[in-house]
Amino acid sequence: MWKKAIAIVFVGILTLPSFSIAQIQTSPFKKGALLQIDQGQVNDIVFSSKTDPDDNPFDATFGAIYTGPDGQLLDLTGFYNGGNEWISRFSAAEPGTWRFVTYSSEPKLSGLTGELQVLPNSGPRQKGAVGIDPENPQAFAHANGDPHFMLAFELDWLFALDYGNESGLPKTEQLLDQVKRNGFNHVVANIYAYDVGWRVADDVPEKYFYGKPPYTAWEGSNDNPDFSRLNLDLFQHWDRVLASMQGKGLDAHLMIYVWNKLVNWPEMYSHGDNLYFDYIIHRYQAFSNVIWDVSKEALDYARADPPYIQERIRRIREKDRYNRLITVHDYEFNSRYGELVDFISIQSWRTNLHSLMLQGRAVHAGKPVVNIEHGGYETGPYRTFVGNYTSPETCLVRTYECVFAGVYGSYYWQNSSWNIVVHDPFAEGQDFKPPRFDYYKHLAGLFTRYNFNELQPSYPKITTNGRVGTDNLATNGYALSNGEGLYLMFIPKDSERVNAVLPKPGSGKMKITWFNIFTGEYREQGIRNWSGWMELISPWQYTDSVVIVEEG
Repeated sequence: MWKKAIAIVFVGILTLPSFSIAQIQTSPFKKGALLQIDQGQVNDIVFSSKTDPDDNPFDATFGAIYTGPDGQLLDLTGFYNGGNEWISRFSAAEPGTWRFVTYSSEPKLSGLTGELQVLPNSGPRQKGAVGIDPENPQAFAHANGDPHFMLAFELDWLFALDYGNESGLPKTEQLLDQVKRNGFNHVVANIYAYDVGWRVADDVPEKYFYGKPPYTAWEGSNDNPDFSRLNLDLFQHWDRVLASMQGKGLDAHLMIYVWNKLVNWPEMYSHGDNLYFDYIIHRYQAFSNVIWDVSKEALDYARADPPYIQERIRRIREKDRYNRLITVHDYEFNSRYGELVDFISIQSWRTNLHSLMLQGRAVHAGKPVVNIEHGGYETGPYRTFVGNYTSPETCLVRTYECVFAGVYGSYYWQNSSWNIVVHDPFAEGQDFKPPRFDYYKHLAGLFTRYNFNELQPSYPKITTNGRVGTDNLATNGYALSNGEGLYLMFIPKDSERVNAVLPKPGSGKMKITWFNIFTGEYREQGIRNWSGWMELISPWQYTDSVVIVEEG
């Protein structure tokens, strides 16, 4: 039995830089104290006790049951944080008075009580956790009801950028600020990865290369890990990263496993495997911006089978008291067990991407669908994995093909998505062509102007020569409509023109506006009389663009 004497003293969970203190409020346990936190704010209550060096504190149990103002209960497993620290981490979606009582396998950590006053949210970017839109099961919305146009950016090695820097997160902040500034709101990242199996350029500057880190998720090294104990430096670092992301309004899509990044994983279902998996859920569930992904490419590489992924999903459902969204980065799994996840992730590199995404959306009519990887990896100055499509324009167009199928899209830059992370691509003095993050700012802006949650994709007939009905909407291009007179049509650059075949509005007038996907420019072409075969020509002819048609 793990023996220790408890001493309740002031102990901080982390030495946090100023930018994230407002996001994780840390308080020592003090009997009778009333803590105040904002709605949705992460709050750590620190309990201190001496530990017996002969026992493994990761094998002890500790948690607290929180009771809300309306009698709601949250049974939150706490976690060991190193030294003499134990943390009960809490956040509340509902304001009011919350009370807690602790429990533990160590009697002296059990039965401790406290009270928190949760104040209405004061953060301008804090809209609450992302969930499913109650009005549209194939769309996302925040807890406050605002629509959420998910636009993902892959940063697998995000964990490594400022690892070991106790004074701040300068590289992480610099890159995440660019991600946010350019319209992305959803960052896909591995909790831990070691290295890639493909060839990487020899001329990558050391400051940008993060392969083969000298640490792992457990104590020891990747070559010789101690699966009985976790590397708490990594998880404390993730606290700071998640707090920064929450403050910026960025979702953290956390891929718990990845099989092709050369990590020395413990055996499935083993003590070390469960320790790692459960600790992640217990430590990060209170962050309202967290989304769970069991594994990148879960059924590839002969590492995991469907029963294992099913068991991991059940494990999250049992342990995550906040019910954060769950997906699996593997359509082979989702296509068979889609009922187990909250949204469908699809990886497809096919040329006929738009039609396949329409098909995926139709098959999974009760859930949002996300193209998590479409084979487009925008090129960078240092060669790494190239996929099938590398030009920034082609990568952008493929994302539009997904979005205009009613499916959410994602973005990869070769020099930020894997073990090469150029955190300052727009800094003065860079001698390479910077990535086109700005293209996606225009995409996000389009669906700020027009509510994506109210739009449905067109499933056109095979033929366009049947003039009965308007189910084609247009002779070419990809269309979205709200069913109430608003139409957005993505027109590929090879189209000289498009002929709209739309229902006649009550006014008999149609307002025409064109949108340049590369510059973000809107160009109005005025009001036109409706006709059943309305010819529309882009002002940027032979350039991919969007036409917006609405009742005038």
